[in-house]
Amino acid sequence: MEVLLYIGRESGIYDFMHSAWGWPTVESLHFIGLSLLIGTVGLFDLRMMGLAKGIPMSALHKLVPWGIGGYGLNVMTGFMFVTSAPDQYLYNPAFQTKLGLMAIAGINVLFFYRFVFAPVKAAGADDTAPRFARVAAAVSLTCWIGVIVCGRLITYYRPPYHWCFWC
Repeated sequence: MEVLLYIGRESGIYDFMHSAWGWPTVESLHFIGLSLLIGTVGLFDLRMMGLAKGIPMSALHKLVPWGIGGYGLNVMTGFMFVTSAPDQYLYNPAFQTKLGLMAIAGINVLFFYRFVFAPVKAAGADDTAPRFARVAAAVSLTCWIGVIVCGRLITYYRPPYHWCFWC
């Protein structure tokens, strides 16, 4: 925790985040990143699950780089939150669950592009994605919804400093 606080203080993140406009600005950027991520990846997942069949999957897949950009923005702004108040995050089970869900979503996307994307791409504008593509989409959507819920719960739980989720 001290290392994160040191990074935050030495880089100027801590001072910026504790200024009048720091936290609201970064929180707004975090929300924009989340909107890009869920708006593109979530829509692509819903399409693979069978909704919005009139939209070709290839057209939605072209938007995925915007979702990746949103994810990058969220990682950057999330790092700013954590380095400016590490005690609020590191021992918080909602934050820990959020990180776990992000890890599962990351493994899921690697699985998707390694094993599932080729059959989805081959299906083209076909109405039905292969079953394993629908499962990967459901896992992705569930994880990202969980990330949003846990993100909201972080502010409602203030753990004691000695509490440890892994202990």
